[in-house]
Amino acid sequence: MDTVLVIVALVFYLGAAGLLAQRMARGSQAGKQSKRLPLILGFGAVFAHAIVLYGALLGPEALNLSFFNVLSLAGWLIALLILLSALGQPVENLAIAIFPIATLGLLAQILAPVNPTFLPRTPVGLEIHILLSLASYSLLAIAALQSMLLALQDRQLRNRRPGGFIRALPPLETMEILLFRLIGVGYLLLTFSLISGAHYLENIFAQHLVHKTVLSITAWVVFAVLIWGRLQYGWRGRTAIRWTLGGFMVLVLAYFGSKLVLELVLR
Repeated sequence: MDTVLVIVALVFYLGAAGLLAQRMARGSQAGKQSKRLPLILGFGAVFAHAIVLYGALLGPEALNLSFFNVLSLAGWLIALLILLSALGQPVENLAIAIFPIATLGLLAQILAPVNPTFLPRTPVGLEIHILLSLASYSLLAIAALQSMLLALQDRQLRNRRPGGFIRALPPLETMEILLFRLIGVGYLLLTFSLISGAHYLENIFAQHLVHKTVLSITAWVVFAVLIWGRLQYGWRGRTAIRWTLGGFMVLVLAYFGSKLVLELVLR
């Protein structure tokens, strides 16, 4: 059963990404008809992916939060959030990069020979902290990808070479508005994540958590400066892109860098 669901998820993810890539290559901003089938395939993929994750993550008395399980969960959540966002905003083209990433996360979860990392069932508050952490990471990951598209769009417009790829994107101003909406919501979730961690974890600066805590707070400060600069000085364009990517890279180190070292290097 799991094998069938994995194949369905992989085929649907890649099929949806391929259809969106074809749509972008044509420079089409046509509306609902042209993106309906990719979104249907995308929702089918995240549904199948969710069932596979449920079986891998949830045990009767513990959660299996191994590195590749968490990587797959993050890819699934990012894919789901981009699909939900695409229902009301013109951001579906981000899925061209996100769906293959979710595919790789699922393949790594299935194929990587890694010992399970069990976390005993925790109080609801701590589980909320974990969900807030993953949700904030996922939204800020989408913001980072959005900023890279924004950088490419800005460069091609400056060089006066707006090809089919650029014509398939929303206007530059719309892209910036969407970027800061994503950053704002992601930052709010990151704030709640840090607060809940400080409340429910006995010591957020314990030896196995200190790197994650320090890097998460650093990322929080980076995004705080970016939001302050946007409100105070109207930061946009390359400045906003650099701060977004910088904050996200720190967050990647916080969420996956320390876990990678602890679990796969130091065992």
